[in-house]
Amino acid sequence: MAKHPTIEDLQQEVADFRDRFPNLTDEKRFVVWFLRAFVTECEDAAADAVCDGPKDKNIDAVLIDDATKSVFIVQGKYRKTSGVGAEKPNDVRSFAQISQLIHGSDERYDAYRTQMAGEVEAKLSDARKRILGRGYGLQLYYVTLGRCSSALVREGEQIARNAGENTSMDVIDGRQILTILEDYLNGVAPPVPSLDLEMESGNGVEIKGILQRYDRETGIESWVFPMASPAVASLVERAGRRLFARNIRGFLGNTEINKEIENTLKSKPQYFWYYNNGITIVCDRAEEIRSQGQQILRVRNPQVINGQQTSRTLHQHGSKASRASTLVKVIRVPRSPEGDFDKFDLLVSDIVSATNWQNKIVPSDLRANDRRQITLERELRKVGYWYIRKRQTKGEAKRMASSQRYVMLKKEELAQAVAGCELDPVIPRTQKEGLFEDRLYPRIFSSKDPWYYLTRYRLLREVKRHSRGTPDHSDAKWLVLHTVWEKIAPTVRPRAAARHFSRSGDQEDCIRHLSKAINAVFLAAKQFYHANKRAIPKVAVQQSDGPLGVSWHRKGYVDVPTFFKRRELHVQFASFWRKGSPGFRRFERAIGAFAVAVEQMVAS
Repeated sequence: MAKHPTIEDLQQEVADFRDRFPNLTDEKRFVVWFLRAFVTECEDAAADAVCDGPKDKNIDAVLIDDATKSVFIVQGKYRKTSGVGAEKPNDVRSFAQISQLIHGSDERYDAYRTQMAGEVEAKLSDARKRILGRGYGLQLYYVTLGRCSSALVREGEQIARNAGENTSMDVIDGRQILTILEDYLNGVAPPVPSLDLEMESGNGVEIKGILQRYDRETGIESWVFPMASPAVASLVERAGRRLFARNIRGFLGNTEINKEIENTLKSKPQYFWYYNNGITIVCDRAEEIRSQGQQILRVRNPQVINGQQTSRTLHQHGSKASRASTLVKVIRVPRSPEGDFDKFDLLVSDIVSATNWQNKIVPSDLRANDRRQITLERELRKVGYWYIRKRQTKGEAKRMASSQRYVMLKKEELAQAVAGCELDPVIPRTQKEGLFEDRLYPRIFSSKDPWYYLTRYRLLREVKRHSRGTPDHSDAKWLVLHTVWEKIAPTVRPRAAARHFSRSGDQEDCIRHLSKAINAVFLAAKQFYHANKRAIPKVAVQQSDGPLGVSWHRKGYVDVPTFFKRRELHVQFASFWRKGSPGFRRFERAIGAFAVAVEQMVAS
């Protein structure tokens, strides 16, 4: 399990913003991090919201979210330690009173904005127009690494509530920030703050209470109840994909299971309750309330960990779901800032694994929410790659990227690239899912540096390009990849060289020389096969994700696909090539020219 997040981890995350936002202070970068972790998925939007400079009247950020019709105003108190130092009551009160000034008269607001910095005044006035004229909600966040008394928190919250409808304030202290950090590191960023789950009623359906269970030993509480399917679909409409952040997969599209869900909605919606397994939601807090005669379960920080395919299909086909009912299970797992982070993560992970069985789970699915994958996803995005760590449709991935500037990259391809360069070439060929099992996964995903992976991936792309259309080349490509990587690794290891090589186009000098080297190895691999194909009448073959088997060859030679599945073949090939292949010198010259070309790229 991942270690507990600490103040040092937070400082590292804030420091990571320095390269992208060098003009901001650490205090402002902390605000950017908070907005990205808790409010918006867009890092640029978080940075644009920051109010930097004097005369900001304690407003550190104003973020307007037109999609949710919300305005977020943040004041941040960045400290070097967590939970040390109490906040001054007047600081909290004056921040809360901003809500009253925004909702107040023009005269009062005009007096307040006098001598306010122009940038802050423009953002705040724009926000005020939306709040008063277009019904936007107002959310204030007082974010501090210090402490704040419960009485002061309640006072600030009450001031904001009294300011106007759909207005609230949250005080987030150092203990809560570490919980937000933990979610951020686990890919739940930003979370869904809260949702109202509307229990089914009416339309000829009689609900005689709901099942509620409380476990005194664990503190876990759960509810089971029906929801009208349109109400489930509306959850997806309101929360979007972030509602499924803890799920191990994305939307899988037209699978057989999803087609069956759609067919039931179309032909027998009244039986949907009986046929479908429903959805499972985990949350931090939950309370039963009544609103306009409707029974509601209000959940805080909810995540759908089973039933994404059901929820998304209902959202896609809402008109067909009007008569359908869905089984909903809600599990409230208590998680205090002082509690056991590992226990919460382990429980959620176990529930996900235990309940997501209708669509087959493979080892790579179970690694999708691993912290190494989440960190790598963020690091790759910084350098222009959209890392697809969850199994999903291509359309889903493209919609999430929402930009042509990203290069799409699947975790399975990246794992094969690293394995092909660093391990026995037979492993990536025969054990694609095995790369994500305990015995290999830590060796393959051993670095946080994106260029560690991208250099190996760039070479794999080039080797694959030369293997297309030639079956013999396709069988030998993993041996070729391993051989070439051993020679070019010292050249592309420095960060600047790695960056230039990974981004180099097919027509650049370094790739042209690399192409000659790759062709030389493919030719040598063919010679190696013909020289050794009759040497072994039976050969141990690594079956895909299975044990060794024995393949007998009555003709007295090994066919090409079987030959290149032999273990330790790269060791035998290296010895053969250096001793007898005429192409070895040509290969060495091409590698030398490649190294010079890379050095020239870096120098220029």
